[in-house]
Amino acid sequence: MTTLKKVGSVSANENLAILCTRRTNFAALGLNTAEITFVKKQIEADKKLVVLNQFHRFVFVQLIPEKKAPAQTQELVRKAGDAIGKCCNEFRLTALTIADTENKPSLALALAEGMILGNYQFIKYRGDKEKEQHTLSAISINSKKLKDSELNLLNIVSEATLLARNLVNEPVNTLNAQKLGKEFERMGKEAGFQVEVLSEAKIQSLKMGGLLAVNQGSIDPPTFTVMEYKGRGAKNKKPFVLVGKGVTYDTGGLSLKPTPNSMDMMKCDMAGGAMVGAVMYAAAKAKLPVHIIGLVPATDNRPGENAFAPGDIITMMSGQTVEMLNSDAEGRMILGDALHYAKRYNPELVCEFSTLTGAAAAAIGGGGIVMMGTAGEWYKNRLRKSGDQVYERIAEFPFWEEYDEMIKSEIADMKNVGGSAAGAITAGRFLLKYTDYPFLHFDIAGPAFLQAKDGYRMKGGTGVGVRLMFDFFRNL
Repeated sequence: MTTLKKVGSVSANENLAILCTRRTNFAALGLNTAEITFVKKQIEADKKLVVLNQFHRFVFVQLIPEKKAPAQTQELVRKAGDAIGKCCNEFRLTALTIADTENKPSLALALAEGMILGNYQFIKYRGDKEKEQHTLSAISINSKKLKDSELNLLNIVSEATLLARNLVNEPVNTLNAQKLGKEFERMGKEAGFQVEVLSEAKIQSLKMGGLLAVNQGSIDPPTFTVMEYKGRGAKNKKPFVLVGKGVTYDTGGLSLKPTPNSMDMMKCDMAGGAMVGAVMYAAAKAKLPVHIIGLVPATDNRPGENAFAPGDIITMMSGQTVEMLNSDAEGRMILGDALHYAKRYNPELVCEFSTLTGAAAAAIGGGGIVMMGTAGEWYKNRLRKSGDQVYERIAEFPFWEEYDEMIKSEIADMKNVGGSAAGAITAGRFLLKYTDYPFLHFDIAGPAFLQAKDGYRMKGGTGVGVRLMFDFFRNL
């Protein structure tokens, strides 16, 4: 990962990024009269980024955008950071200093954040990776008001986000359920949180019928990972529980995905699980005063072996029965067991993250996260605030009990699909049946894995949800 540090001064030989307004004093930053005149003319012509090649260094002058909502301004600055980082790599620069000339440390951090996240690459399997490797490796910030603690937290959450991206981008032949569990163990050891990976025998003894049913088509055994972090002076008496879907690859099972090329990105179906592990990692590394449990049921979903078939009746861990009518609605089956397991913690709040439905992605695309659930308005508002702050914005869907009619079964307690309408909502209502606590379901199917780069959100795994939940926990 790109290193980030604070510096007390700026050398005349350092590559420089200047966050400015139309009133900035450029002479104090080593620009001569001709350069200042050029920069001002470019800004007057509504040029947002001006690049100066001073031969011994590059200077990037970034005009701070003026938006009514501070969160919008910060997001535009993050995207500007990504653009400057791209220039640095094109010019083969290795280091850059950000000058906070306007004494706005939050914007300096946003610029650095965009650079770090936009500098990410997943090229470990490329034969020419040394040639393709980005050169930018060190970022410094010169800011009078920047606190060391804020810089440290950005370093931690950025690292965690990139860890989640790495996990999502790994193919199933290098990251099956067992290997995912080992990755969580490694992360726990490094950051300082407890990890227990339950074996298939333990899963069977717990009668996790949903997880076991989905796993029937696989030659690899399932896992169920339990993670716990309890910071000193934890603010919450009852734990927050995070649940993440860990389908390491999804063919759709016997209900094979019909859409052309739809399986090409299905290594991402464990993005919720990756995100939960990364949040645990970040919270522990930052020593946040909070108590968090992380639960990740994991398996792949294939049509082989003794794969569960449409029409099968599955008895879940809760004892409830499910008429399985579509094996491509497998995520809710494994999550139902995990949500029932969460009852043993008497949680303050359970937040579940999953790439659950194409319906959610179709509804709002990759621009946001679909949320629904039973938690109180205080938590919903607080999470929306965090979503706005990090620009992983949340759209709440209705959660009316009338939708339960759509998942009623004539021969079981419920069925695992509700029809073509309101697919994201009926999936959420299915999950609700396994809860007896304040619950929020987050469908991240849209933003978890992108087909094209979107600013600092790279093509492939984005690590969505990590920054959202870290902001939520740090600001409790």
